[in-house]
Amino acid sequence: MALVVFLRGVNVGGHRTFKPSILARELSDYDVVNIGAAGTFVVRRPKSRAAFQGALRKKLPFETGIALCDGHDFMRLRTDHPFGDQAPAADTTRFVSILAKAGPVPIGIPLALPSDDEWLVRLLDVRGQFVFGEYRRHMKTIGYLGKIDKMFAARATTRNWNTVESIIRILEKE
Repeated sequence: MALVVFLRGVNVGGHRTFKPSILARELSDYDVVNIGAAGTFVVRRPKSRAAFQGALRKKLPFETGIALCDGHDFMRLRTDHPFGDQAPAADTTRFVSILAKAGPVPIGIPLALPSDDEWLVRLLDVRGQFVFGEYRRHMKTIGYLGKIDKMFAARATTRNWNTVESIIRILEKE
């Protein structure tokens, strides 16, 4: 089964910049599909996690966090939709934060940050290494998303739900 790869904190604010499409081509032995500029890839022929991760680290021009997920975990999201059937409110964006490792849920979910009345980030559900939520666009939102690492005692990288839907479409073609 395919792997899904998330690089942490790349191509943001001029730091740790690279061209993901070129990296995907350089890893063509693994049949890598690039999704966007944030360091998200579907690896259709990963051979083994260790082999692919080693090849990826050699090709990256810098050190960064890497989260690897099994493709079948994303395929489950296709039918087990974590946000339900309701459309998001016009002022919110749905997201998933991918934890480097799954662990116990140390906090009560759902959780609103900073508070239920004035929330900018809401964590709605946790499934394995996935934390599902929604946020409102505001300058302080990134700071609240950054707290996910501490709350779960694991490095997290966050992607828009549209990216997850793109991953699922690619995996469906396999």
